[in-house]
Amino acid sequence: MSTLQMELTMNRLNLENRARIVGCLVEGNSLRATTRMVDCSINTVTKLLVDLGTACAIYQNEVLRNLPCKRVQVDEIWSFCYSKQKNTPPNIRGLGRGDVYTWVAIDSDTKLVPSGLVGTRDAEYAREFIADLATRVATRYLHWLP
Repeated sequence: MSTLQMELTMNRLNLENRARIVGCLVEGNSLRATTRMVDCSINTVTKLLVDLGTACAIYQNEVLRNLPCKRVQVDEIWSFCYSKQKNTPPNIRGLGRGDVYTWVAIDSDTKLVPSGLVGTRDAEYAREFIADLATRVATRYLHWLP
């Protein structure tokens, strides 16, 4: 069976079931709990979540431009994947394992998050994050508060 034939015969989720899945995930349910509540496979939920993330990223990239933000706070949030950096074996470091930082900007007045980035805590990611933020806000920041 060709890929095209498989796509034509695969089941498609209707809009109501997609909305139920997204609603469950937004409420904080796990992937497995969502699959039980909606009665579908975990692969279906995962694929929908990836598609939704892609759609949100495209929307944010196109719409969040020339924002009239007056005060923007930026910070990085530490976390880890697999294990903390000091406990990650040297042979698997740099493969998406170890310390991970989420760079985030938030408008103090509206609580809008115009920019975010996941990466390491170094100058390269800091520059990329601030450069992206600069393309999204209409004002220019001449001073930084400690």
